[in-house]
Amino acid sequence: MKKIEDLTAAEYRDLAEFRRQIRRFLWFSEGVSRQHDIEPRQHQALLALKGLPEGVSPTIGEVASRLFIQHHSAVELVNRLAKAGFVERKRAEHDKREVWIRMTPAGAALLRKLSLTHRLELERSGPELARALGAVIRKPR
Repeated sequence: MKKIEDLTAAEYRDLAEFRRQIRRFLWFSEGVSRQHDIEPRQHQALLALKGLPEGVSPTIGEVASRLFIQHHSAVELVNRLAKAGFVERKRAEHDKREVWIRMTPAGAALLRKLSLTHRLELERSGPELARALGAVIRKPR
């Protein structure tokens, strides 16, 4: 990997704009989640569960890994989702010691609403985000 001593002023501006665009989308996402009476991290957990790759077990550990949080934080997050009726725990059929997290119909309905709203926002603001990313990664050194 080539060592970079510093960035140019334009590269700093491009990087700052990219971070601004990411933060703008996250600000939007957090607000929409709260409008639907769910915390942003809970929304992220539901999306992580629904979006698991084929063959990946929906465990607390997997949720923790995908959200970059500690296992005990994922336990608490799943507890709150279960209390709200959005997920439930179920023993894995192949190994009764393993607990899987399953989204309930209420959780799936909420995630669908949130995801459709996010998709519309990305269709609107995505080109700016893509331009900002392109400016950061396409500049020859």
